[in-house]
Amino acid sequence: MNTFTLLKVLTTTLVTSLILTEAIAAQTPMIQMSRNLTSDPLVVNGTSDKTVPSNCGNVTTAPNQVIRVTEALPYLRVTAKGTGRPTLLIDGPGGRFCVLAESSTNNEAELSGYWPTGDYSIKVGNLSQQQYNYTIEISQQQKPKR
Repeated sequence: MNTFTLLKVLTTTLVTSLILTEAIAAQTPMIQMSRNLTSDPLVVNGTSDKTVPSNCGNVTTAPNQVIRVTEALPYLRVTAKGTGRPTLLIDGPGGRFCVLAESSTNNEAELSGYWPTGDYSIKVGNLSQQQYNYTIEISQQQKPKR
């Protein structure tokens, strides 16, 4: 294979990949976050379907939600609630985080703390392969101590 043909194949592959990525991103709901939420908690409902096995339970292939943090947030809490044992897989500027529901937390998967600016891909999954309804709660308020 000559260099020109190889370059042509690589360019075609890159363009196709970018188009598919943009198509998936266009279908994923996005929430813009700043220091003042209009309602707290912000609640998003959905269904965990079309899942694939992962190290973070059975998660969707495309993000269920994207959160765009427009200014660093000293504290943000994202909680996935639902039947079964929900999981959260969050990819963002700070890395990739997997949170599994614990029976001691009423089967809630939760990640909280400091969130720097950037886009966060949220995938809601479950430890079982069944389809479940879920709720994502996004809050800037800390939970009261029990």
